Amino acid sequence: MSDNNVLPQYLINEPENADAVATFLFAHGAGAGMDHEFMTAIAQGLAEQGIRVVRFDFPYMVKRREDGKKRPPDRQPKLLLDFQHHINQFADGKLVIGGKSMGGRMATIMVSDLAAESPDVDNCTDKVQGVACLGFPFHPPGKPENFRGEHLKKATLPTLILQGERDTFGTRPEVEGWQYADSVAVKFLPDGDHSLKPRKASGHTEQGNRDLAVAHLAAFIKECVNAQ
Repeated sequence: MSDNNVLPQYLINEPENADAVATFLFAHGAGAGMDHEFMTAIAQGLAEQGIRVVRFDFPYMVKRREDGKKRPPDRQPKLLLDFQHHINQFADGKLVIGGKSMGGRMATIMVSDLAAESPDVDNCTDKVQGVACLGFPFHPPGKPENFRGEHLKKATLPTLILQGERDTFGTRPEVEGWQYADSVAVKFLPDGDHSLKPRKASGHTEQGNRDLAVAHLAAFIKECVNAQ
């Protein structure tokens, strides 16, 4: 039975009044697809900054839309092979890739030596100008010993990680305690959780954190393609 939510292969947000200065290929997280409200809000915000945003669904999410059955994410080799296909579609010399949570992690792997460990997947460093992640899943909640960011120590491309200060997948004290390559920059969203959402009592707002995330992303993407 279908969930009646079949979408086109890509959702694309284009700048209204000018040619795009760059393309951001934006991958979704493990539990929600490319049309999730968070994904849409970030895409719209970046388009207003002159950046074209391309969203896509990984294969397991496409199947979920077709029959309405929830599925776990595909295994990493399949996710990477699919990501590589989309990179090849949009690589034009002004491409930055990234994503929310799992999607962001896969983006960082696409431009690392880990990519070539998967069958038919190549390191895409020569096709990508930078990588941006929103809510990087450094470890499963409550299991900091299961660190998933080792490859960030050897990152060669400009990489931006936007992390909520109290993200259970990597809190600010944890994230600040780890080592990264010089090409990796980490910026924190005040009191944000894994979706960058702060608590009401913090004095910060969800919209404020999203606006800040868009501002950081837009500046980073433009810098990656020399469009400042």
